[in-house]
Amino acid sequence: MIIFGTRGYLYQLAVMTMVCGWCGNPSAHTLRKRVTKFTLFFVPLFPFSTKFATQCTFCGGEQRIPKEQAEQLMAQHVASQDGNPFGQAQGQPGFAPGAQGAPGQGQGQGQNPYQH
Repeated sequence: MIIFGTRGYLYQLAVMTMVCGWCGNPSAHTLRKRVTKFTLFFVPLFPFSTKFATQCTFCGGEQRIPKEQAEQLMAQHVASQDGNPFGQAQGQPGFAPGAQGAPGQGQGQGQNPYQH
């Protein structure tokens, strides 16, 4: 007996702010890539379908887009993040950009350095 089928994989490529075509609100949209792969004995062998879509986080409206537009949106997203695809500040993780020293250094024992 041969067991074969398909399996879908969903990848979130980016989150960006755009005006929604469904509700008209400027809100965050996720850029997603759905890949459907052929499986044999539950082992994914090769992809046979790739689709791209954006989804509004406000209303949930989803719009399929062509591959070229998805690549263009991804390039714009990376450029807006100064080349950092994850959108985080460069440097040490967990510290605000421009913060002086580590928490607790120079502010006295037990004080929060970010409290004003």
